[in-house]
Amino acid sequence: MPATFAVCRNDFSSGLFKDDQSKLEAHMFKGILIDKDEAGYHVNLTDIDEARLPSGEVTINVSHSTLNYKDALAITGQSPIVRSFPMVPGIDLAGTVEASDTPEFKVGDKVLLNGWGVGEGHWGGLAQKARLNSEWLIPLPQAFTPAQAMAIG
Repeated sequence: MPATFAVCRNDFSSGLFKDDQSKLEAHMFKGILIDKDEAGYHVNLTDIDEARLPSGEVTINVSHSTLNYKDALAITGQSPIVRSFPMVPGIDLAGTVEASDTPEFKVGDKVLLNGWGVGEGHWGGLAQKARLNSEWLIPLPQAFTPAQAMAIG
């Protein structure tokens, strides 16, 4: 059975993100956030403050991610994919380095990530920003656009 995925793109010109420039300037970004409490399992597209990003050496402006089978299980709560809450799902991403505390990546570098427990135990790629450990990232190959890389997954 083929894997199910969709390439997702963060686009400020679309209706979904139309009024987000002022929020971005205020250190807010959009993301899918999964939470669980005594009232149940909650999934929302919401504004997230950058201060809530998890630890990591590299902050990424996410341009593309995918929605694949594992992410669908996490979002629907049909399988215990998410290991801690709250969680931004998304097991992969492509984007541009916004800040880096490591010499391996500099501001402006195009990068990819797939796996490493992202979207399960560490916030993932279904948001406009991510903060990640540098060893999880690879440079985007010059032969690919971010959309092409995410189409492969």
